[in-house]
Amino acid sequence: MFGSRTDRETVTCIACGDQVPRSDAREYDKHGDRWDRRDKEFEYLCKDCFSELSRQPRGDLESTLSAAGAGETDRESFLRAYRELAEEGE
Repeated sequence: MFGSRTDRETVTCIACGDQVPRSDAREYDKHGDRWDRRDKEFEYLCKDCFSELSRQPRGDLESTLSAAGAGETDRESFLRAYRELAEEGE
């Protein structure tokens, strides 16, 4: 009858920055557990960027990015923290 709220919502692709209708986007969960939806806010990828994703295992990449402050700190601090964490893991 009526379209869902998500049909009218637009989201931003985290890869390219394009604004796309939610219905044309794919959910991305940086914690790797997209099935558990409780208290979670998803990020989104447009269909083109989603199709370019590598499906290879990434080990602890996401947890390392989070621990280094990705998206929460300035670039220099993030890169310094990421490098230290990456060197610890070698």
